[in-house]
Parts: sequence; C-alpha cells; structure tokens
Amino acid sequence: MGANLVDGGATFRAWAPAASEVYLARPTASPGVPWAKNDADLLVKDVDGNWGGFFPGVVDGTEYRFYVVGADGPGFKRDPYARELRMDDYPDCDCIVRDPNSYQWNDAGFRAPYFEDLVVYQFHIGVFYAKDEAGADIRPNRVCKLLDVVDRIEYLADLGANAIMPLPLQEYQTENSLGYNGTDLFSPEMDYAVRPGPTLDLYLERVNRLFRAKGVPDKTAAELTGQINQLKVFVDLCHLHGLAVIADVVYNHGGGPFDDQSMYFFDRQLRGDNDRSLYFTRDGHAGGLVFAFWKKEVRQLLIDNGKALLAEYHLDGLRYDQVTVIDDHGGWSFCQDLTSTLRYVKPSAVQIAEYWNYNGADRWKGVATPPHGMGFDLGYSDVLRKQLRSVIEQSSRGAAASVDLDALRDAFYFTYKDPGRWTTFQCIENHDLLDVNHTGEDKQPRIAALADPGNSRSWHGRSRAKVATGLLLTAPGVPMIFMGQEFLEDKYWTDYPKRPELLIWWEGLEGKDRHMADQHRFTRDIMWLRRKHPALRADGLNVFHVHNDNRVFAFHRWVPGIGRDVVVVASLNETTFYNHSYRIGMPGSGHWYEVFNGDIYDQWFNPNAQGNPGGVTANGPGWDGLPASADITLPANSLLVFARDVGD
Repeated sequence: MGANLVDGGATFRAWAPAASEVYLARPTASPGVPWAKNDADLLVKDVDGNWGGFFPGVVDGTEYRFYVVGADGPGFKRDPYARELRMDDYPDCDCIVRDPNSYQWNDAGFRAPYFEDLVVYQFHIGVFYAKDEAGADIRPNRVCKLLDVVDRIEYLADLGANAIMPLPLQEYQTENSLGYNGTDLFSPEMDYAVRPGPTLDLYLERVNRLFRAKGVPDKTAAELTGQINQLKVFVDLCHLHGLAVIADVVYNHGGGPFDDQSMYFFDRQLRGDNDRSLYFTRDGHAGGLVFAFWKKEVRQLLIDNGKALLAEYHLDGLRYDQVTVIDDHGGWSFCQDLTSTLRYVKPSAVQIAEYWNYNGADRWKGVATPPHGMGFDLGYSDVLRKQLRSVIEQSSRGAAASVDLDALRDAFYFTYKDPGRWTTFQCIENHDLLDVNHTGEDKQPRIAALADPGNSRSWHGRSRAKVATGLLLTAPGVPMIFMGQEFLEDKYWTDYPKRPELLIWWEGLEGKDRHMADQHRFTRDIMWLRRKHPALRADGLNVFHVHNDNRVFAFHRWVPGIGRDVVVVASLNETTFYNHSYRIGMPGSGHWYEVFNGDIYDQWFNPNAQGNPGGVTANGPGWDGLPASADITLPANSLLVFARDVGD
C-alpha cells in the first residue's frame, strides 16, 4: 500500500472502496498552475476496492497526493501510508515518496536487551530538553526536536537505562500534544524535526560529534534532512550508545481533530447518520474515533505500521496505548494477529500492552499466548505502583504513623506469569498520572511531592523518594521511570512548552540544587546495580521480613538454579538502628557484601552515613524463616542491598 519505489518509477496503491475515481496528483511543472485530473493519472480499481497503478519517472523525493471522487464530492487526500509529509502548510500538504533503504545505518553490532533485562526511561520529545549554542534553555520558545534530544543520549546511557520510550512521535494535529491524536501514522511528527538551513547545520555538528566518538564517519546535511532521516539518525545514535528505542503507538483510535485530507472519510462517502468512516467506528475515545477492527484493511494498516517501525526505523519494540479499548471493540483477534506477525518480523522487539481489562483478574490475558491470550510480551500493572505509593504516603504522616507493609508484600508477588515475573511492566510515575491537565484519580503527585507534601526537599521528602525509587528498581518486573523522576523533580508536567514553570528543571541537576544531583547519583547507581546483579532481574523472590511497627521491609532475590543471591532491606523508620542492632534473616551463612547503601547519597558523600562497610557475616541462627541471620546497622529512611558477590 502507499507509494513504493521500483525499477523505473513507483507503484501507488490506496484503499477507497466507495470512491468512483482515484487519481494520483503531483505538483505541476508550472508554478501557479493548479493540478487538473486527467486519464493518465487515474488509478485502477480492483475487486477489493484498492486503487493502484505504476508511474514511471518517480524518484525519492517526488511529492504527491491522492485526488478522490466520491458521493460527498471530490477532494485531495493524504496517503494513509505516506512515509513523510512536506513540512509546509500542514494539513494541506503533499506526501513525499521515500526510499526506505536510503539511510546508511551504523548499528549492525547493536543487540536489544533481553526483555527481562530492560530498564526503561519514558519522556516526551516536545518538552524534554533543548539548549542553544550558548547553553541557554530554549524550550519555552518552541517545541523540542529529536535533534535536541540527541544532546541527552550520553546522559541517558550513563544513567543506566538501556531502553528509552518516547511518547508518540507520529504526525498529529496541532503543534503541542501528548501525541495520542495521530492522523498520519507512517510519517514522523514534523514539529519534532528541524528544517534545512543554518539551524540544521548547527545540529549536524552535534550529531557528528557523537558519531565520531563511536568511530563512525560524519553524516552530511542531506543525510540529516527530513523527518525520516532525523528519526533514523536518532535511533542510530541511541543504538551506538547501547540504548534500545521503544515506540509508543496508538492503535486503538485515530485523530482528533480530523481534517478533510486525512484518512477520515477517505473514499468521500456521504456523511449521513447511517454511514461510517472508512477506517473508523462512530465510537469516540480520547478525542478521536476507534478503529474498525473488523475490517481486514484496517487491521492490515496497523500491522503494516508496526512492521515499518521495526524494519525501516530499526526500532526495538512497541508500547501499545490502551489495548483495553481495542479488546472492547472486537479487536481481540487483531491483537493476536498483530503480536504474532511482529514477533515473526523481529523476535527481539518487545511488545508492551497497556491493558487494564476492567476485570482486573483477567489482565494476564494480555501476555498469555494465543488462543488464551493476546500474545504481548509485557503488560502494565498498577498493583505495585498503588501499594508503593500508599506506603510512601502513609509514612509521610509522621514517625508514629501506621504503615501497612503487608499490602506491599502482596504487591511484590503480583505477576502475570510464574515463571516470568518480568512480564509485569512496573512504574510509580508516568505521563498519565503526572499530567497537570488530568483530574481525580488520574492525577497523582510526583513521588518527591508525595514523600513530603510540605517540602519535597526536606530530609523526609528526599529520603523517602530514594526508598520508593530504590524499591521500584529492585522489585520483580520491568521497571520504567518518567523523565525527571531520577533527580527529584516534584512538579506536574505538560506537553505545552510555553509553561516554563512545569518544565523539568535541568538547571537544578546542573548545580542549582544539590539534592537533585544526589538523587540523580542514587538513581544512576541503583539502575546500574540492577544491571550488574542478575538476581534483580530474575524470578526468584521471597519477601521474608515485613515489620509494620518498625517499618522495615526485606526480600530475597536469586536466579533459580544458579543463585547469585541478593537481599534488599528497606526502612521507612525515621530512626536509625545503630551498632548492628537490627536482625534480619539471611538465605545462607557466611559473608555478604553491602553492595548498595542509600544513606551515603544524602548530602553526597554523607559523612554521617550509617551502614555496614565491607558487609556483614551471617553467623546468627535461623530467622525470618531463613537458615541464617545477620545483625545489621539499618539507617533511617534508607535502602540497603547485600549480595554474595559484587556483581558483573
């Protein structure tokens, strides 16, 4: 479907069963002379309602639209399969024929992480990061670009994330958006691209600095021109720095608003009460319309889009928005076809479902193998998120407040598969919860603000935030953090950059707030700890110590059949247990290294940090149902990690 280059020209194909005529419309050779339909441009209709034809002389960069004649009259239409759109006068703009194989990739040596090893970082391209040549923050002046985010690739790789997950980056209406109102699924968002000219030349030098550092030849300005190339350069650089890229795709609904040249009423049928759009139902969702999943052409469009993202853009996975909506509108078998096809196309690509199935007990069906399930690899869960947030909120009520750690213990055990605890996708912050425009239960504070509503920079606030992030990154499942969480950001966020008071505060991390720098160091080190110790990514789990009065929580993780044991101890007690006065069970006797101590990160390097330098010896009697025990020093509001070895 769409425009595809072949020897001597290109084929064009569009689905418009109710149309009476479909033409290929290309700009005329004479400026100011409008295109007029003629028989040479008329496509041929087949029995399935697909219009197609071969046009000689078409090359990479040729511009076109379709001109569709239907019962509702004639008009131009953008190709639903258009790989790129002209960055002028959107939505009244041409599509561009593109060769999907023209970019010279440099990522042949990259291998995406195994699914269980993923540590994911979510962000919104449009408000994430942008500085000019003098180092000034320019986000309040315009939407951030993909090439702005290039400046953060080294930062993200150093942080310890091994996968990034930007919010949707496919073409949508309006300049500012979360991205969930896509209208042109195959074309990257033009507002995230830099136009040719002097500004692009400045970005070219930034890009080539990163390529040179990896021993890759410089790119030319031509190789950086256009939305497609800029997205591919971004993915290429991420891969060279060890970062997988997961696309956030919206296959439950499209658009909102739709323009007349969009796929809405593509075959220009009458828009009466009894008529439906070609691609959509009349059911609304999130400001758009739900796709008509019973139509094979609609299903194929969405599957083809996923295939293109994985094959043409070398993406490493897809995060599917609100699969519940798909399921509720007859898309169960579509999901099975989608996941199985894309797994065949690229087995290493992770498929993550936001599947909330209103009967919570059935959410496992999202990751179950067909025919019992839809076949996704990971499924969102709010079980750990809710209980971990609840524990932090309870502890914020003061030293004497009751904290229910029993519910947290149960949340740790929640999984969609056993074995296969990694199939649960975990977070405690995300774009939905923190959106300033949301209301009610859909809007919740940042962890830093939840930890101390009166002062997120107090010792109570920053230490509890460390415990929360530390537990997320040592718990079962695949963890995701949201932009700014790693350095104690405490504000809600918005997709509208002209509200600078809601943009994440990079300047704080860069020297204006030492607590942000401390939190960043904490998050960085525990992310890398997770990557160094396979037990923190494996199935072995035993929550063996839950003491609500002491507000202490401890669990054992290991690699089944191998060991590599790790013990995590978290305290939300506001008093330190000094001089090895707190006894916990241990999975085995002998020496255990203290491989992580959260107390040292407060006022880094904390000269008053309490802990167990060098580790402890588990020479005590059986305790907590384990065969041995150790007496430890347990700092207030902290997280300790003990291990049999220091990690890989």
